[in-house]
Amino acid sequence: MAGLPNRESAPLKWVLDNGGGVYHESELDWLESMNTEIYSSDNLHDVRYEIRGKLAQRAHEMERRGYEIISLNIGNPGLFGFRTPETMRMAMIENLPESEAYCHQKGIFPAREAVVLQQQERGVMNVTAEHVFIGNGVSELIDLTLRALLNDGDEVLIPSPDYPLWTASVTLNGGTAVHYPCTPEKRFQPDLDALAGLINDRTRAIVIINPNNPTGAVYSREVLEAMVALAERHKLVVFSDEIYDGMVYDDAEFVPVAPLVKETLCGTFSGLSKIYRACGFRVGWVVFNGTNELAKDYLQGLDLLASLRLCSNVPGQWGVQTALGGYQSLKELVRPGGRLYESRQAVIQGVEASEYLHMLPPGGAMYAFVGADTDKLPDFDDQEFAMELLETQHVLLTPGSSFNIDYRNYFRVTVLPEAKVIEDVFRRMEKVLGG
Repeated sequence: MAGLPNRESAPLKWVLDNGGGVYHESELDWLESMNTEIYSSDNLHDVRYEIRGKLAQRAHEMERRGYEIISLNIGNPGLFGFRTPETMRMAMIENLPESEAYCHQKGIFPAREAVVLQQQERGVMNVTAEHVFIGNGVSELIDLTLRALLNDGDEVLIPSPDYPLWTASVTLNGGTAVHYPCTPEKRFQPDLDALAGLINDRTRAIVIINPNNPTGAVYSREVLEAMVALAERHKLVVFSDEIYDGMVYDDAEFVPVAPLVKETLCGTFSGLSKIYRACGFRVGWVVFNGTNELAKDYLQGLDLLASLRLCSNVPGQWGVQTALGGYQSLKELVRPGGRLYESRQAVIQGVEASEYLHMLPPGGAMYAFVGADTDKLPDFDDQEFAMELLETQHVLLTPGSSFNIDYRNYFRVTVLPEAKVIEDVFRRMEKVLGG
């Protein structure tokens, strides 16, 4: 303040005691503006992503103070000792000299062609490499595909519970997320009657997450056929999030949606992050089938958005062909004796041993959606429980209400830690629940 020049002859508005200077009105306006708070965009007001929200921030603060936190909030295989298959790592390393320039906005041809071949193996024949877009993970592609589709006020049907990025991306792109129920009473399967009742003239698309995050539900062929029939009847775009395709347990069967879709547009999302334990590679893809000829304008719009960001990460794309065409090591992990299978069993046993918890065993993915018995814990609140568990037992999980549900007695844990760690986690949970 004292560093500003005095203006003795200026009209008086405000006199500062520290130095006794008299200032021009314009200077005082400038001083006042320096104290103006900077606010975030209004577009963010209804956007949530609690998986990396306040609880995760608090956990990070505790880690900086020296506490060891067991983080069960994110499906990040590399943090739990899972390695990307060596053949994929070698494919990336050997092609580093070819990775220093921008590639085509849709991705390198070998990666896109590998996705096409996978679709053909599933019986989807009307796709070419031109219908495949490689992105910086599925996350980026969710945003781009919705941005290319939606006008203000358009509606997108999203499951509840959902992976919250879908809801957030609809909101950020001017749309309205409308949640169709997948309740515990229906074993987290979509309520088809409720879903049909939500469709109106503003509905543009339906999102299917299978195997489901956060519940681990795996949808039957009959359910998927019914959802596709609804979409075709109302000419809705089908967005099928299949990032956990093939990660199923016991007798659960993964059924891809694309072969079921004939009379509308279907975008299938997948990537290297989960099945191939390569989250940091940031490589995902979306491939379109169905009525591609009728969707030329939309696909051109998506191509424009892909061009604006130049291209996605190039080195990681070299792992796609090897991943999709090589030995599928995931099968070893999800069968009895495999690490993911045994960790899932540890979660099931931990819930069964608790007098306070219940759960539908996850049929797929890398999560379990655990419920608290509200008869025995009538005041249970998922957010409060998660915070107390973090502060007192140093375990980080994700409250169920983070996944766009209106009940507060569920939470999500990942099954990535080794079984002995999960056993210890449930012992710590009991200390909080029984306290």
